[in-house]
Amino acid sequence: MRKYRWVRRPLPDPSAVATLMAAARYLPEPLARVLVARGITTVEAARAFFRPELDQLHDPFLMADMEAAARRLARAIEDREQVLVYGDYDVDGTTATALVTSFLKERGVPVRYFVPDRFRHGYGLTQKALEEALEAGTRLLIALDCGITAAEEAAYARARGVDLIICDHHTAGATLPEAVAVLDPKRPDCPYPFPELSGCAVAFKLVQATLQVLGESPEAAYRYLDLVALSTAADIVPLTGENRILMAEGLRHLRRSTRPGLQQLAARARWPLETLTMHGIVFGLAPRINAAGRLGDANRAVALLLAEDAATADKLAAELDAANRERQQIDRRTLEEAIVQAERQITARDDRHALVLYHPDWHLGVIGIVASRIVERFYRPTILLCAVDSILKGSARSIAGINIYEALRDCEDLLLQFGGHTYAAGLALEENRLEAFRERFNEAVGARMTPELLVPRLEIDALLDLHTLDERFWRLLQRFGPHGPENEEPLFMARDLEVVGEPKLVGGEGKHLKFYVRQRAHPDDPPCEVIGFGKERLLPAVQHSRRMGQPLALAFTLQENTWQGQTRLQLRLRDLKLQRVETPVGQ
Repeated sequence: MRKYRWVRRPLPDPSAVATLMAAARYLPEPLARVLVARGITTVEAARAFFRPELDQLHDPFLMADMEAAARRLARAIEDREQVLVYGDYDVDGTTATALVTSFLKERGVPVRYFVPDRFRHGYGLTQKALEEALEAGTRLLIALDCGITAAEEAAYARARGVDLIICDHHTAGATLPEAVAVLDPKRPDCPYPFPELSGCAVAFKLVQATLQVLGESPEAAYRYLDLVALSTAADIVPLTGENRILMAEGLRHLRRSTRPGLQQLAARARWPLETLTMHGIVFGLAPRINAAGRLGDANRAVALLLAEDAATADKLAAELDAANRERQQIDRRTLEEAIVQAERQITARDDRHALVLYHPDWHLGVIGIVASRIVERFYRPTILLCAVDSILKGSARSIAGINIYEALRDCEDLLLQFGGHTYAAGLALEENRLEAFRERFNEAVGARMTPELLVPRLEIDALLDLHTLDERFWRLLQRFGPHGPENEEPLFMARDLEVVGEPKLVGGEGKHLKFYVRQRAHPDDPPCEVIGFGKERLLPAVQHSRRMGQPLALAFTLQENTWQGQTRLQLRLRDLKLQRVETPVGQ
């Protein structure tokens, strides 16, 4: 049974809680604490947070090389040059490819797009892919969501007489590729104020800047915000600053999108566009777009996003939906095999800080997904590897507090290549180095590991008295969205609760825990419904609390639940504890 450490999220300036409460007409202390915990300590910052608007976006020309990139792209538009748009095969890369391709097509530019095959070409900007993609007459190549470390490939393009613009958001190497422009807000020398944009958002910035060079309004780029929202949600970038603005506005564009591809994909996924949320993107649309590249040709995803009629869009959406179902079946088989390996490795030695799992026949397109699930289950940094043309290729996923990119860098001499960021990375190595790499990687993670990091944390935003919940509180809480990394749904803690009625397990397989609670100090209040998805293991504790009268403490988020035409607030359970007088909750 997984245990969690409950910790109160630290406040950078505790006095700011009272300041915000005094300045606002209605701001309960728990919500003021949520703001301050997110670094929002002034009234002006709170106003900007509650009203994310497009005029708060930064000037794209603050990004290093943007002037050169925009002028070169503007010249290609004016001279109707032949352009190749080269993207990555995930949601971020395919949305960026669709965005730039749409922009150029609308201006009469002879543009083609190309997304490499993860099996034939490998990841990113590769010479093998360029040899296939570049045609005679191509004058400009725009690499999207890749290319920041592609020095040799940039030289190859230059030798072919092709100008190169790189739009990336991954960590740069020691030297930058030689190109007309290298756009990447993570470049060490880039002064752009917000470094956490998705690759598609960097492409959006390039389009905005190019419009200005052409003498047009940069607001014309807003029509592509539906694509930016897809990428921002799917690529798990921090949902703060500009990303939160782009996500909020992008969701509005998505909900009224006229793109036939998105309409048909949403219909296949059974996530209506008009009510689409972050959750709908992450669990409905994104897996189907990603499936195109995981189990075949990712160019299908771009074609879907560019489709101009419903019939074409429906055919492509059906293909992606079928690919996603196949991907899910492969996921399940791979996960079962990976769990067996993981348990064996953990049992074999006490100092197993990280898991490196390998099967030659695992599918390259799903090992990243399965690595994430192994991390959820065993809570250790995990790498899954498979064999591709006698080379081991893999995906790495990490836990909070362990930078997996840095751990891989400690093993650089054993790897053919690697790249990524704090929590996710890709790598390749020769099979005869597998055991040496497994040991070195375990040591690299172990050097960064502490006992506390092996126990997942629940960061509590604020203590909440259920007696104070009302419609105004809920309306204000909704304005904290959209939620995502670094702006998660506020996690509350309620103490001194009594269980009302009989707790029960619900759902098809009885895996969801449902019960009712109320604050013991307010026995006349109506009870609050609690739902714990996949929390059947906690049923005995709830039954014990009810039987023995021992108070409960809950960690939960708040959500609306509509059933049979009635909507009510519901506590979505993350964890619970039986309270003990001698030990404060969360210690």
